[in-house]
Amino acid sequence: MRRLCVHTITTKPLSLEECLVQFPQRGVSGITIWRQALEGRDLGAVARQTRDAGLEVVSLCRGGFFPAANAAGRQAAIDDNLKAIEQAHAVGAPLIVLVCGAVPGQSLVESRKQITDGIAALLPAAEQAGVKLAIEPLHPMYADDRSAVNTMRQAHEICDALGSPRAVGIAVDVYHVWWDPELKAQIDLAGQTDRLHAFHICDWRTPTTDLLNDRGLMGEGCINIKEISDWVDATGFSGHREVEIFSNRLWAMDQQVFLDKISESYAALYPEAANK
Repeated sequence: MRRLCVHTITTKPLSLEECLVQFPQRGVSGITIWRQALEGRDLGAVARQTRDAGLEVVSLCRGGFFPAANAAGRQAAIDDNLKAIEQAHAVGAPLIVLVCGAVPGQSLVESRKQITDGIAALLPAAEQAGVKLAIEPLHPMYADDRSAVNTMRQAHEICDALGSPRAVGIAVDVYHVWWDPELKAQIDLAGQTDRLHAFHICDWRTPTTDLLNDRGLMGEGCINIKEISDWVDATGFSGHREVEIFSNRLWAMDQQVFLDKISESYAALYPEAANK
């Protein structure tokens, strides 16, 4: 199915091998691999197995978490992100999604400075490996400890501060940014500056029962996903639409049935993509 990508975290109960079998059977053409799925594995073998399955590796999740209360913690984060770049290169992922991090009690301004400095430290390695970095703004409810970058405007400001290198851009996840009154203008800007690196879809359930693990399947919630998709496509973005869902409810069901539902909801949202 054209432009459909599924994250391995979306079907967390499945092993990577099971994902490589089950995804193509539903017309999924892309896979975003979460790093925990790579633990203890031969990365070259993972790259071959993914190619053999007919899946394109869209990105690696995740890097980031740059801020820390001390220099040692910040260096540890940089070291881990350098490892992520090596992993991405080894499995053939052209992009790493950055969940940028925050420190409770530390000002968001200081955390954003540490995020900017951390990304700057990665640029030489990322450029050498041919791996892009995508800053993913997270919903403000995560500003305490998961990300001090909560809007696309803030992500653009970090790109500007870094001198707008082509290796650094933005990952747009509708779950995190759908509420932003500036969203269309910021998506337009991302297109104009060649910073729109990734597009993630899911839905916001009302009422939500968990601030992390109660995302909805597309069509289950209140996000106008199609409108945001149209804004993204209008920039010229033609990359995968990545289904990224954290849901205790959906992880508890038969994952093959869940994958069927993903395929069905994607086809309903993008009928022009079905059977292509």
